[in-house]
Amino acid sequence: MRRGLFLPPFDGLANPDRLVELATKAESSGWDGFFLWDHLLYAPPVRDILDSYVCLAAIAAATSTIQLGPMVTPLIRRRPAVVARQAVTLDLLSHGRLVLGFGIGDDGGKGELSSFGEITDAPSRGRALSEGLDVLTGLLSGDEVRHVGEFYRADGVNFLPVAARPTGIPIWLAARWPNPAPIRRAAKYQGVVVIQMTSPAEVSSLKEQLVRAGADLGNFDIVVLGADGDDPRVWADAGVTWLLTQLGPYELKFSEAIDRVAAGPSRQRP
Repeated sequence: MRRGLFLPPFDGLANPDRLVELATKAESSGWDGFFLWDHLLYAPPVRDILDSYVCLAAIAAATSTIQLGPMVTPLIRRRPAVVARQAVTLDLLSHGRLVLGFGIGDDGGKGELSSFGEITDAPSRGRALSEGLDVLTGLLSGDEVRHVGEFYRADGVNFLPVAARPTGIPIWLAARWPNPAPIRRAAKYQGVVVIQMTSPAEVSSLKEQLVRAGADLGNFDIVVLGADGDDPRVWADAGVTWLLTQLGPYELKFSEAIDRVAAGPSRQRP
């Protein structure tokens, strides 16, 4: 099982130089992944927020082994064609270390979608995400894409270059446990980021749902947001492939974050 950090680029971490320092420290301290939240707005008292994709470019240039990516991007507020160009650029810059995380987004009582005229109806957001992923993955393949849909259009275009890895860029889909629709969507891709799962005993039910939806669990990541201090052995035994440690999102202080990152992940084994 791999261990990653799940960090919002907010307030005390809303500084590109500090995020690069955190990422390099994470790499030298034994962490396997460094994943940034992707938000435009967040609930008070959060005030300062950075763009995750620009920060990830700086992190990719400053590191060499750690996996990295946005966790998670609401694709409905980014154009799939633009994301495809950004993603390949980041993957090449990192020499094949990018992981893409996507979800339907959430207005969250703070207007992150409604303030900018984005879709707020959840079923529509789900359809838009599924369609956007079809366009995105088509463009990432390098093949010609012809798509006219409810939300997106790609009129006979192909994008080159392609990603560094022959297998392409892994895509993980967020799923708020135990909602079944996002789990079914995630099964079509390379992983699921499970939100609000608190017990390793629930992983078996998740795996059953993924298999029914067509996932090949031998080539699929199950990513859980663990509480700092969780015994990783229990999650590993349950079949989780990535356990992420979250810092924040409120009252983030760089001094505290760098100390936690430098301490490294707990690597207890059965």
